[in-house]
Amino acid sequence: MKILVTGGAGYIGSHTCVELLEAGHDLVVVDNLCNSKAAAIDRVLEIADGSLRLIELDIRDTAALTEVFQSERVDAVIHFAGLKAVGESTDLPVEYYDNNVGGTISLLQAMDAGDVRTIVFSSSATVYGDPHQVPITEDFPLTATNPYGWSKLMVEQVLKDLQASDERWSITLLRYFNPVGAHPSGLIGEDPNGIPNNLMPYISQVAIGKLDRLRVFGDDYPTRDGTGVRDYIHVVDLAQGHLAALDTHATTPGAHIYNLGTGSGVSVLEMRAAFEEACEQAIPYEIVDRRPGDIAECWADPSRARVALNWQATKSLMDMTRDGWRWQSRNPDGYQE
Repeated sequence: MKILVTGGAGYIGSHTCVELLEAGHDLVVVDNLCNSKAAAIDRVLEIADGSLRLIELDIRDTAALTEVFQSERVDAVIHFAGLKAVGESTDLPVEYYDNNVGGTISLLQAMDAGDVRTIVFSSSATVYGDPHQVPITEDFPLTATNPYGWSKLMVEQVLKDLQASDERWSITLLRYFNPVGAHPSGLIGEDPNGIPNNLMPYISQVAIGKLDRLRVFGDDYPTRDGTGVRDYIHVVDLAQGHLAALDTHATTPGAHIYNLGTGSGVSVLEMRAAFEEACEQAIPYEIVDRRPGDIAECWADPSRARVALNWQATKSLMDMTRDGWRWQSRNPDGYQE
């Protein structure tokens, strides 16, 4: 198939491009490069052979996107493009809604004009808000605690409503938990702009000497060591989940919803300890106040994906930290030469 990948130069997008190419698909990547680098696509093509074209444009440009669908014979879309920082979203809510919700509506209009009605959407466990218990199943109540989460939930609703109105659409919502790590080659990984918002790249930059210490946001949560507990999933496992969703539902109309996680939680301090083992050095840290919108613990019940998609996460915490450190140590400045 020919797959259009929005945000394909980003962290999860680039790893998914590798898996898609290795599975024999042809790719068109659309990315405005606001939080990604074109060099990531060059690295993807070092890892995997195949047909990949990068088009630099913003998906909110409906006319330009429609032209892409008219010029390329696309069979399906995997939609990653979007802003993704919880903290930043509380400061820039309108920008998040415009980019994430508005951009998706533009994409759907261009898809419809191009007679393409299969989409796999990059959603998030933030749509569960502050869950009443763990592990989290797909039928939990949906809400959000920050504008980023609300933008994902709004897009999910748009997609569900679209599928309900037109049964030709095949829509898959993949609710990620916490992607970490990097490709084992060390060629592609997470390269955030500025100070990282996510835990592993922050720890990585402490280990490489770019930051002086890890800031742990709260040690008074009702968890085993007082720090937040999350379901961390290796980005390669996550990328393979997209391939499984595409293989299963590319020609299956309906709205399909899956959690992608490991099914177990790791605390901030446990992640720090695992990364210390991977990089063989101490990671200094300090406890600071909780961040607005953060919750105590969150991990998945991924059994629906295991049964329906024949997919499950296989990589360990040490795989995550070792691969993350390999990427950071070989690319201390990310994709910058």
